[in-house]
Amino acid sequence: MTTLSAVSDISSEKLAFSIKWVASIIQIFGYAATAFGMTPLNIYLFLAGLLGWFAVGVMWNDRAIMLIHLVALGAMVVGLAS
Repeated sequence: MTTLSAVSDISSEKLAFSIKWVASIIQIFGYAATAFGMTPLNIYLFLAGLLGWFAVGVMWNDRAIMLIHLVALGAMVVGLAS
């Protein structure tokens, strides 16, 4: 492994770490917004968290993470449309 490749791997790991924690915190705020009836803020928070976790799934090439967040997005869209 070259030095440049190792640095790139470390940077990618740090980026994924940051995104997953920020996305998780945003989703927790989305749950709180739902509990307090803060609509549509809760939807925007869930969407931001969902997109963050989907990005992590792409970065990790983890199809399970990508799938569950695409399903969640679909459920949100269906819920909003009904």
